Amino acid sequence: MTDNEKKVGWFGRLKQGLKKSTSALTEGISSIFTKKRLDASTLEELEDLLIMSDLGVGVSERVCARLAKNRFDKQISAEEVQQALAEEIGEIMQDVAKPLEINQQNNPHVILMVGVNGAGKTTTIGKMAKKFKTEGKSVMLAAGDTFRAAATEQLQIWGERNDVPVVSGKEGCDAAGLAYDALRQARDSNTDILMIDTAGRLQNKSYLMDELKKIIKVIKKFDDTAPHDTVLILDATTGQNAVLQTEVFLEMAGITGLIMTKLDGTARGGILVACAEKFKLPIHAIGVGESIDDLQTFNANDYSKMLVGVEVN
Repeated sequence: MTDNEKKVGWFGRLKQGLKKSTSALTEGISSIFTKKRLDASTLEELEDLLIMSDLGVGVSERVCARLAKNRFDKQISAEEVQQALAEEIGEIMQDVAKPLEINQQNNPHVILMVGVNGAGKTTTIGKMAKKFKTEGKSVMLAAGDTFRAAATEQLQIWGERNDVPVVSGKEGCDAAGLAYDALRQARDSNTDILMIDTAGRLQNKSYLMDELKKIIKVIKKFDDTAPHDTVLILDATTGQNAVLQTEVFLEMAGITGLIMTKLDGTARGGILVACAEKFKLPIHAIGVGESIDDLQTFNANDYSKMLVGVEVN
């Protein structure tokens, strides 16, 4: 498959994946702007629609202010509103669209993966391992979610599928000790990348915080520059909960970047915009399905246009 065919294939999956979010926005905008004139009433309706679409209050207010400044009391079409919205979102997202870069000088490059249970963390690790291997890098996985036997089993399946080693222990074993063992094995085997899975039980926040801090402390004892990336996996279907989760994990683990999964299962795709606006954290990738190729590097232009139903060139 050529690079162009891959790109076209990803466009199709992204468009299909964002279909629920796009439909909710475009249908809402079309119904508001049947009057063809921008007045205080239509602006208020538009702002409510954008906030309900999880784009966040700041983004919603700015889009409406932008339209009011240029077009108030003038005729305006739904397409013009969509274009203005795409431009506003694009400007926000452009600043945070950053691929996850591996530093070959690190031995190994350590990626700590965090997020609540059910966000798609283990699956995302498996998909990333496949991508890194395709790029010619050696990868090791560490099953640091030691409280869920299913998480370890799932990671081992991904390890077998991608032909990468998985360091694991008994259920309930010390996650920090396991992380240390994985680091030692990765360095001894000259592995390029070590990805460490972690537990995500927000119901007991203080316990989870202590565990994550202990894992990070142990990693830093081994290599004071690590973890080199601490990536939060967010589930788009949780809507505004994604903002709350980001706040919690920023406090607990000092996250350095985001990956959002399950955009195909929700009409709340705007939540990624709200997270970008609030936290300014790099967005490394997005997922729009279950297959291995449904996790791709985040592209601000494609996402912002497709989200609001504007044709991508």
